[in-house]
Amino acid sequence: MLLVSYDITNDKTRTAFSKFLKKFGRRVQYSVYEIQNSPRVLRNIITVLEHTYRKKFGGADSVIIFQVCEGCRKRTLRFGYPSTESGDIVCV
Repeated sequence: MLLVSYDITNDKTRTAFSKFLKKFGRRVQYSVYEIQNSPRVLRNIITVLEHTYRKKFGGADSVIIFQVCEGCRKRTLRFGYPSTESGDIVCV
């Protein structure tokens, strides 16, 4: 799993980046996305960051990608509405 956190000052760039990330995962907080990891997905995100967004970033803008292993994901504590989103859903 990847956690992508961003702080982008330009509204237009921030909105475009958020829409881009939405293709790969789900928003867990305003500037944090949870993305199911695969080498291809990570390469795509990095490539687009380097070729499209990096040149638009100002001095205070940042994007941080955290790679979370399966063991760490299982030990993650969630409170509030995210606590119900991480479990399996069974429909009968």
